Amino acid sequence: MTHTRTPHDLNDDQRAILSTLQTFLKHKVAPGAAERDQTGEFPHDLVRELGDMGIMGAQTPEQYGGSALDTATFALIVEEIAAYDGSLCLTVASHNSLCQGHILIAGTEEQKRTFLPDLASGRTLGAWGLTEPQSGSDSGGLQTRAVQQDDGSWTLNGAKNFITQGSVGGTYVILARTDPARPGRSKTDGISAFVFNRADVQGFSVGRKEDKLGLRSSDTAQLLFNDLQLPATALLGTRGQAFKDVMRVLDGGRIGIASMGLGLGRAAFDYCARYTSEREQFGAPLSSNQGVAFRLADMDVQLEAARLLIRKAADLRDAGQDFTLAAARAKLYATEVGVRACDDAIQLLGGYGYIKEYPVERYWRDNRLTRIGEGTSEVQRMIISRAVIARHRGALQPA
Repeated sequence: MTHTRTPHDLNDDQRAILSTLQTFLKHKVAPGAAERDQTGEFPHDLVRELGDMGIMGAQTPEQYGGSALDTATFALIVEEIAAYDGSLCLTVASHNSLCQGHILIAGTEEQKRTFLPDLASGRTLGAWGLTEPQSGSDSGGLQTRAVQQDDGSWTLNGAKNFITQGSVGGTYVILARTDPARPGRSKTDGISAFVFNRADVQGFSVGRKEDKLGLRSSDTAQLLFNDLQLPATALLGTRGQAFKDVMRVLDGGRIGIASMGLGLGRAAFDYCARYTSEREQFGAPLSSNQGVAFRLADMDVQLEAARLLIRKAADLRDAGQDFTLAAARAKLYATEVGVRACDDAIQLLGGYGYIKEYPVERYWRDNRLTRIGEGTSEVQRMIISRAVIARHRGALQPA
């Protein structure tokens, strides 16, 4: 696997981190990626090793056992892992950005000290439950309910769908409705978040594990709550106001998924560029054909542009500035061109691109989810278009 990033893009710390990570990915992850894709076996050992390397708590502060890396460095890490194994990448990205991300945003000091050390070390995997059978992009339509009892404890009932780390997780952050939406307010008003360890509760079970098109060794499962009993201290953030935190969690998560889309697209591009340079047709390498060469040029430019959009979003976040729009742009563009690069790679490999002996079909299957997860491409276009319209409304004055 080649690295298409130029040396001046990285600082010394990033070079050191990526060098160590690449060695691990080449020798430990890449050899079994195709087999794990076929069997769907979750790579517990690899996750533990990534935990030992500090990757499973990449952005968690050091006082909670994390590595305290900035968002720009985390994006580079996610991109690199994706280029070798999309399933492992999704595990790392979701574990860091969603479950830990929500606790970091909304948790009390006690909650952070209770849950984050095991998560950051990789001893425990985190899962984040928002999506339900009847609510995907329409998150305000979630039907899981949490009722507070007289002693302050909570009783949860409902179900969650498509939850990453659903069956292998140890710590869960779950969104549920605790209050009706107030008149004149969004239906997302009245939603609360709860955090708990699976080993400490009753009334929680795992439903079906999903048989997916791609990302097959990433764990995805349904969660069921049947009178799940939680203490008052399980409430994460302000009662009824969790959706504000959810939006912040998703903004950060979109940088990770954009990086994943880029990494998988880069892997497909690198493989395709090598293949077309070595494969001869009509007495010359495929890449000598202008149609092939120009397609490679377009792929290169699009992937580099995606990398720059991701970097801008990461830099804004690290600077403490509003990065919602930048994250939506990065997520939309990087995942769209990443999937396109995988599709183009299949096309340029011809029949070989369509068989499992060659990795580009796996890159495409793995990458296809990035246009759906953490907000579909259509949702990103909604975010971007609203910002564009608001910025230009009233800009034209009558003559």
